[in-house]
Amino acid sequence: MKPLALSIAGSDSCGGAGIQADLAAFAALGVRGATAITAVTAQNRSGVRALQVLPALLVRDQIDAVFEEEPVRAVKLGMLAEAAIIEAVAASLRQHGAPAVVIDPVMIASSGARLLRADAVAALRRELLPLADCLTPNLDEAAALLEAPRAQDEAQMLAQGRALLALGPRAVLMKGGHAPLTEAVDLLVQPQSVQRFAAPWIIGADGHGSGCTLSAAVAAGLALGDALEVAVGAAKRHLGRWLGERFRSS
Repeated sequence: MKPLALSIAGSDSCGGAGIQADLAAFAALGVRGATAITAVTAQNRSGVRALQVLPALLVRDQIDAVFEEEPVRAVKLGMLAEAAIIEAVAASLRQHGAPAVVIDPVMIASSGARLLRADAVAALRRELLPLADCLTPNLDEAAALLEAPRAQDEAQMLAQGRALLALGPRAVLMKGGHAPLTEAVDLLVQPQSVQRFAAPWIIGADGHGSGCTLSAAVAAGLALGDALEVAVGAAKRHLGRWLGERFRSS
């Protein structure tokens, strides 16, 4: 039987991001997917029209139900919305000893809508970052977590990745998709190493959900038993294929 990965995230009504994107990435890479939904959004590429956050107890009940059914090989966290959900998720992950945790610290939608309440950022730092095997922030999310200006080049990306390591995660994948660079560069920062993953820009592709897809693909690799470096490389290649398909269909 294929390994199981759990996505804890919001639902995207247009299917491009959130749990829908996570499940698609899991399936593409040979992993079965389970979900714990944190919020329901009414959105499309133009923006988020409405948002309903689910009760924290219901989110935890979903997580517990999945873990009690069969072994979960990896967990991917996306939109968590508020502090109460963050605390519930952290408690459940500690209780069940989640073996591989990938955190995509979703804060603001690509349309600009805020998806994580400002008072929840401290809870994210305190409760979840120490549980992360890999944190996958984009440049805006890294800046928000560090309360610092957004990185503008690879040296600044590396410095912020190392600063985020000090908050507890075992690795940080700094996603450079918003950086003014000549190619799409991500940096995998670990305590004793830094690895650079680069790919050509795919100009004109619809990038809605690209962060979800990359992070879910990393989680899929970990669920399959790959080392983190291998999982990130495979995830980067999968994202390139995914963006290429988006470009061809646009």
